[in-house]
Amino acid sequence: MNFTIRNARKEDMPSVLGLIKELALFEKEEHAVEVTVNELENDGFGENPAFMCFVAEIDNTVVGTAIVFNRFSTWKGRILHLEDLVVSQKMRGKGIGSALLDRVVKHGYDLGVKRINWEVLDWNTGAIKLYESKGAKVLRDWDVVHLDQQGIENYIANIS
Repeated sequence: MNFTIRNARKEDMPSVLGLIKELALFEKEEHAVEVTVNELENDGFGENPAFMCFVAEIDNTVVGTAIVFNRFSTWKGRILHLEDLVVSQKMRGKGIGSALLDRVVKHGYDLGVKRINWEVLDWNTGAIKLYESKGAKVLRDWDVVHLDQQGIENYIANIS
């Protein structure tokens, strides 16, 4: 299978959003995606991008993506966060996810980060096997905490 991993371009964002929606469907959260193509274009490109995106491409068609952004750890210093790594369902099992992860790790290495973080659902055994085979540790004793937009608004209302 011939595919290319490259830095995403602004014009890739409709395809990237399609993959994000495909991931949401896979994770049984299809109604949770609120981001738009316009937001991806504005937030991912320009003078101070909020994220960096890599895409996997076959015959000029985007079939996978990895989205990362910089973070800071009070214990480690500069770290990289992998927000999502998605390969279109029909293209899974062909090494594309592994190649995208390789590109993310190389990017983190080139940045000189001390750690790369991401989350995985505990029932996504295929992804867990891939990550562990690459040497990643899946921390089973940590819980992810989210404060969504409504939660933020409620929080602010209660501290005023």
